[in-house]
Amino acid sequence: MSERSATQPIGQGMLVALTTPFGPDDTLDLAAFRRHVAWLAARGVDGFVLAGSLGEGSALEAGERTTLVRAASEVAPPGARLVAAIGALRTRDAVALARAAEAAGATGLLVLPPYVYRADPREARAHFAAVLDATALPCMLYNNPSAYGTDVSADDVLALATDHANLVAVKESSGDVRRITAIRTLLGDRLDVAVGLDDAIVEGIGAGASGWVAGLANALPEESLALFHGAREGEDVRALYAWFLPLLRMDTTVKFVQQIKLVEAELGVGTTRVRAPRQELDDHEREATLLVIRDLLARRPRPPGRRSVGAAARRTARRGA
Repeated sequence: MSERSATQPIGQGMLVALTTPFGPDDTLDLAAFRRHVAWLAARGVDGFVLAGSLGEGSALEAGERTTLVRAASEVAPPGARLVAAIGALRTRDAVALARAAEAAGATGLLVLPPYVYRADPREARAHFAAVLDATALPCMLYNNPSAYGTDVSADDVLALATDHANLVAVKESSGDVRRITAIRTLLGDRLDVAVGLDDAIVEGIGAGASGWVAGLANALPEESLALFHGAREGEDVRALYAWFLPLLRMDTTVKFVQQIKLVEAELGVGTTRVRAPRQELDDHEREATLLVIRDLLARRPRPPGRRSVGAAARRTARRGA
């Protein structure tokens, strides 16, 4: 296990589900990727999820996934959590990805259900168990039934956690905050729960979540940190949440990758390039999305958001000390 792996728990704090930048030739733009990681780290985020759903992991080659982990480890500050998403069609390929990510410097893994095949509960548990057994890294199980067709219940989590000490967190993206309550009821503080849908963050924290795997934070890390820490500390975040929600809801659409990359491009921190089979938004989709983005950015809450963000960054710095 690498020296970097002695970090805060992977299911706590705000981790950015990184987008993956591509060049005009469809190859990884590693220079842009490193700049983006460094820019986000400087704003106080707690860590990163690499090659996940928002990172177009299903369109990446195995070697590209490992390359992203290495590139992030080169620029991320000490103590930053580098969580590699592990998703594959076959269980043996997921096991190989887990081992490669650990060797490349990941400090944790986000373990997805199998791609394409809709595993039943017994099959899903066997898949997750194989990946958990293949690594010493702390792991976060990913439940997103609408995306992957596999719904992991609180009972399933309990069974896996009982047999695998390195299962330390769940990224809960069912959209039903009662799932967070159910996990907490069965497992108490045995593992952490991170909210996986941007537009459920305040409700998820209210139900007991301790972390957020955030998408819009790629473009708006300061507002995201202010919302997360404000909700965690019992502050009144209703005005900030109301402003942010139309953008946060982009994280839940079919074309969430394209829309979030458009927000990044509009703010000058990324491009709209995606990898096929995804295509960039058509003219109608682009204009409709830009109307929302530009209207909200024109009403961006400053300076109150920046004051809150500064406090959040100082808290993050103290935790990493």
